[in-house]
Amino acid sequence: MTPIELRADTPALHDDVYLNFGAHGPSPQYVVEAADEFIRSHEYETNTRNDPYEVAFDTYDRVRERVARFVGADDDEIALTESTTAGINTVATAIDWEPGDTVVRTDLEHPAGMLPWQRLEQTGVEVRVVETEDGRVDRDAFAEAVADARLACFSAVTWTHGTQLPVADLVDIAHDAGAFALVDAVQVPGQLPMDVGEWGADAVAAAGHKWLLGLWGGGFLYVDRNVADSLTPATVGYRSVKTPTEDPYEFAAGARRFEVGSANPAPHVALTEAIDAIDEVGVERIAGRIRELADQLTTGVPDDRLLSPVDPESGLVTIDVNDPEATVDRLASEGIIIRALPTPAAVRASVHAVNTHAEVEQLLDALESEWT
Repeated sequence: MTPIELRADTPALHDDVYLNFGAHGPSPQYVVEAADEFIRSHEYETNTRNDPYEVAFDTYDRVRERVARFVGADDDEIALTESTTAGINTVATAIDWEPGDTVVRTDLEHPAGMLPWQRLEQTGVEVRVVETEDGRVDRDAFAEAVADARLACFSAVTWTHGTQLPVADLVDIAHDAGAFALVDAVQVPGQLPMDVGEWGADAVAAAGHKWLLGLWGGGFLYVDRNVADSLTPATVGYRSVKTPTEDPYEFAAGARRFEVGSANPAPHVALTEAIDAIDEVGVERIAGRIRELADQLTTGVPDDRLLSPVDPESGLVTIDVNDPEATVDRLASEGIIIRALPTPAAVRASVHAVNTHAEVEQLLDALESEWT
């Protein structure tokens, strides 16, 4: 399959110029149909032919296996979640925090990587923020911040600038300090190669509703098997324990301890379908085309208006305009969909491989009035 064929399979891309994949990736028709087919089968047929719980559990197993292959993990290192936010919260609430403990994050984090730590501040945990410049993290500043920290949380690709952070290096720095390393990777799967083994992080949270073009609700959490047993989930259910009827219960080995109960498998069925489609196109091929289209965009934006790297590191391109919200509204009225960012106060276009050179040129033409 080619990127253009993938585009043709995605109904939402047929009319407007859609350039907001960093927020939401519209799904191909067969991704939606996979979820719909599962729901119909589970609700209309399973009760009379098979045990609905057995069908659901078999589906969970199949999804974990598919996600694990896609991100370079083992099956027992994947937990199925609702979202990246849910994954980060799962880790945040599984640690026995004490007053005086320290969490380190950067000032580039999405609210998903900020709010759980703000909540911990109410219990006496210190949250230390590493200040950055132009979407870059200074390694020395990061090392100083994590020297006495219990956990460090940072993004693999920044939602603010589209920069790639040196994940493996930051993980090593955190581990050298004895800190747990948690990575927000939601901007990676579907647009860039992803191998959690190469990163070496203790946990990685992500979801499939952006660049993977999956449905909302199809998130996943990687937890290194060597650290999973050191985490105690804040919630417990029959999916998180070895034997639900045992008293006292024993948590399941690996990441499955972070799953709870009867979550709808349909978004994760759709996630496997979306991963299959992305794999059929080829992640390397997708990444190359994204770089090509993003380079066309950054080349056309005046240097003093470009807040992302001139040489794009992802499909996320942030542009300075006088009134971001008004610009987004104006472009939407012209059928061009981008988004405004709160920090920096700017607009962001998210260019996927399914976009075209003509669409990028249309965006540049529409933005020209911002700087002339």
